[in-house]
Amino acid sequence: MRISIGHVSRYTYGEPVQYSIQTLRLTPPSFNGQRVIEWFISAPGFETAPSFRDSFGNIAHLVSYTGSHDESVVLAKGVVETQDRAGLVSGLQEFTPVRVFLRETPKTRASDAIRDLAHAACPSPTIDGFHRLMNAVRDAVDYRIGTTSEHTNAAEAFADGRGVCQDHAHIFIAAARCLGVPARYVNGYFVSGDEEPAEAHHAWAEVWLDGLGWVGFDAANRLCPTDHYVRLAAGLDAGSAAPIRGTRRGGTNETLDVIVEVQQQSTQTQQ
Repeated sequence: MRISIGHVSRYTYGEPVQYSIQTLRLTPPSFNGQRVIEWFISAPGFETAPSFRDSFGNIAHLVSYTGSHDESVVLAKGVVETQDRAGLVSGLQEFTPVRVFLRETPKTRASDAIRDLAHAACPSPTIDGFHRLMNAVRDAVDYRIGTTSEHTNAAEAFADGRGVCQDHAHIFIAAARCLGVPARYVNGYFVSGDEEPAEAHHAWAEVWLDGLGWVGFDAANRLCPTDHYVRLAAGLDAGSAAPIRGTRRGGTNETLDVIVEVQQQSTQTQQ
């Protein structure tokens, strides 16, 4: 499947910013089942931004901007070709030892209730067990936009019983790690299959299973990632895999507007 993507982040400030520096993880990687056909990024200072691989192997750019400004727009767009590999992930540049993904973070700390769910749904770390865990997380947490924020952790979302894809991923990761299974957070894009563009910045989880490697689980949609998914970046949690992170000098009352559109290309051409 060929998927076109447009991702715009617009920052506005009550007072001008004098200096800003940002790490952009806005370039999807090519690996088995995903091939970047074309990709373009525009941001203040991007022309001179160095490109590097971060500690998790994500493609990143370090952007700095010294001009006074009260608005900043970051644009990423392009076309990615995907294949359905039933959630199996291979061919990525991996720098981090698998055991690192057992590390608990504040956003993925398991509560007693999450531990109980994990052991009940997945008594043994098998592919079937994690399918049951995926569905158990979704059964326990209803998908509700606006009920959580970027600061909500797994335990809070689980206790409230409501959340979005970020919360489902954090809860699934917390449950997997308390079972002794490495797990990581993935952000990217999801196309629903409709002809119309959709706002679809998305998140899911991956676990390391002996004999299989990394396998993706999207608890929000109750399925393993297919060719409808485009992988962007991964990390221990949403913070370490964030598409844009940075700091600034000056600038008050920051407002962020994000528009993401993904669409299956109706006409495919040979490259």
